[in-house]
Order: sequence, then C-alpha cells, then structure tokens
Amino acid sequence: MAGARLRNEDPEWLQQLACAPARYPDGADRPGPVVFDAENRPIADRAGWERRRGELRARWLSRLGEIRTPEPPPAYDVLEEDETDGGAIRRRLIRYEAEAGLPVEGYLLRPSGDESDRRPGVVVFHSTTDETIRQPAGLEGPADKHIGVQMARLGYVAFCPRNFLWQYGRPGELAAAVDWLRRRHPGVTGMAKMLHDARRAVDLLASLAGVDATRIGAIGHSLGAKEVLYLAAFDERVKAAVASEGGIGIGYSNWDAPWYLGDQVTRPGFGLDHAQLLALVAPRAFLLIGGDSADGARSWPYVEAVRPVWDLYGRREAIGLLNHGQGHEYPEEAQRTAERWMKWFLEEAVFAGE
Repeated sequence: MAGARLRNEDPEWLQQLACAPARYPDGADRPGPVVFDAENRPIADRAGWERRRGELRARWLSRLGEIRTPEPPPAYDVLEEDETDGGAIRRRLIRYEAEAGLPVEGYLLRPSGDESDRRPGVVVFHSTTDETIRQPAGLEGPADKHIGVQMARLGYVAFCPRNFLWQYGRPGELAAAVDWLRRRHPGVTGMAKMLHDARRAVDLLASLAGVDATRIGAIGHSLGAKEVLYLAAFDERVKAAVASEGGIGIGYSNWDAPWYLGDQVTRPGFGLDHAQLLALVAPRAFLLIGGDSADGARSWPYVEAVRPVWDLYGRREAIGLLNHGQGHEYPEEAQRTAERWMKWFLEEAVFAGE
C-alpha cells in the first residue's frame, strides 16, 4: 500500500503522512496481518473487526493487569496560579486523586478569557525527565518540549499530569515507584498504572467547564508517547493522538523495563505485538512521529499493517507517520505537523467513524 492515495479533499500535508517508502529499512519489524480473526480467517467487514477488536483488547488487558477506576471524575484543588505567553495563557498547578487516597499533581493550561467557551481538551504527557510536569507546562526544559503551552496556543485546554514514577518514586530511582506499585497492586504492570492514570486525566479534563468532551486529544514525546499509544488504544474518548518517538515496536525501545511491560515481552509465547494494540485505535486519528531513533522509517510496517483496519471505516487518512530524521528529538517540523493534525481532527474534519 506504499504511496496509496487518500480522498481528493484531504490536504496535501495529510496525504504525505500516508506515503510509505517503497522498501522498508533493514532491521524493520514485520508485524503480521491484523485484519484476521483468531482462526486466521480474513475479516471483511466492521462487524467482524469489532468482534476481533474485543478479543484483542481482552488479551492485552490480561497481560497488563487492570486497576479499577472510580466512576466520578476526580475533584481537584488549585495549588498555584499564574499566566504565561504575555498573559495569553492561564496556568494552574492542581492536585487531585487518580486513586483514592493517592494525590497526583498536574498543570492545567487554558487560553485566558471566558472559561465557559467550549474548546477541545488535550492531555499532554511529559517525557523521561526529573522536570516532569514543569516541562510541558513551560516552566523548565527546552522550548520544544513545552507541549502543553503549544496546545494552549492553539486555543485548547491542556492538562499535563505527572507520571507515577515521579509521583511515588524518587528522581533517578524509577525502580522505587515500581516496588511501590507491586506492593499496592500485585500482578499489575507499570503500563497498566500509566493507562489507569491517563484515563483519570481524561476524566478530569472532560469534566471541566469549557472543555468539549467530544473533542479530546492526547500527545506526548518518548515516555509520553508510550502513554499516548496505550491511552488511545483503550479510551475511545481520545479522538486525535500524536505519539513522538515512543518506539512502536516492542524491540524498538525499552518496553521490557519493569516500569513498562516487564520481561514478559521477551519470553516465548507472549503472543502480542503493538500492531494489534495500534489497531484498537481505529477509526480514530493516530499520528506516529519518529526521527529514526525509537521510531522512523522502520516504523512504517506497523502503520501499513493496521491501515486496512482504518480502511474498513473509510478513514484511511486518520493513520499516518512523519519521519523528521533528526533523532530522539521533537523539532519544529514535528511540532507544526502535530499541531496541524490536532486542528484537523479536533476541529476541521468531520469524524465519520462515530
């Protein structure tokens, strides 16, 4: 399907994100076909895929482990408040509970003005840094990683929650948080905890006055990209997602680390791959960004493996890949493409898959 054309009305920049190379690079994974049932029979329609989707979802959750999520959205307290971007963005440090009795902090950024205006909301996940939520909130770190500020500049409400590895661990000692998790939730993987907390972040964001709960996005770089992938796969409220340099192949990054999936992914018989997980996102919008480090040219086989799922919904344009070729970075080209992607799928395009 390399170079396949999208609908004529899709803009050129969007069509370019579907143009796979004629040849995959050496060392690229070759994930198996996704649009087949458990008996390896081709799936020809949406009903067949929805059945298969349910099976894959259940298999993944059995591997991850699951934390029970309370129904009501979490309440929060405002700890600090200021403005940035010359007063154009209001920034609040808030505290809430992702689990009962467990406080978590995050930054909430929204354009200044009437907070009753209904805007898209975007959950922004920070990368592996001791700056944690101060990075996407624009308080520390390089400007290219101030992704929460970038989303607020688009006119969105951005929520930047702290990853549990820093909330319940210690800087430089991620294993301490893993030990804490194993005591609290035996048999639950680090990715399951991240997924649970990410869904609670969506709960909070979608409950805010002025946020349009039908237009929720998710974006992150590196560690944050991993969280985006799992959140988009398991939470259908996320309508547009951007994952930068997370490593779509299980062997492309440190997915076997104890704070992610653990060593089960290296054992014979694991039987799952991230093409299957990525397919759970369809038909919602998912953009993979790479720089030929964790992701890039070698990630194309995953996008091509799952594109037939999007085809079943007539949403071929809603899965794409940008390879900027600049390593494990989030450069200007990636930022502008991510912003276009969010605006297109949260504001401009009619989402026909609902």
